[in-house]
Amino acid sequence: MNQVGMIGRITKDPVLRQLSEGRVQASFVLAVTRTFKNQKGEDADFVLCTVWGKLAENTVKYCGKGSLIGVSGRIQSRSYQKEDGSRVFVTEVVGEEVQFLATKPKVENKLDATTSVPEIELPNDFVFTEEEQRELPIT
Repeated sequence: MNQVGMIGRITKDPVLRQLSEGRVQASFVLAVTRTFKNQKGEDADFVLCTVWGKLAENTVKYCGKGSLIGVSGRIQSRSYQKEDGSRVFVTEVVGEEVQFLATKPKVENKLDATTSVPEIELPNDFVFTEEEQRELPIT
């Protein structure tokens, strides 16, 4: 299995969800600084991340907006249909490991002050199909 790893800051407090079958899932967006720069001298990618089980609970408990973390896992693409009938495609990192590197800085960092964070729309129930659930890691 191909693994990806990245280090970045959480853009908003992680959200914990309890699924109907009792499993818990947390999602958050990670701002990852690029190695190449734009004209202002900075740039970042905003990556949707999902973690499951105890890892989800600990991420929500110990991390918040601005926390520096490392995430390793796999890239997953999926889609869902909104109530209006339109199809939404999502690419995310399903985290299998999260390293808590630093809590939120006391002074707003440069990325937060100069970069607007895009809103990523998630479905209200954020439920995966049975096939997707079989492929997800259970922690």
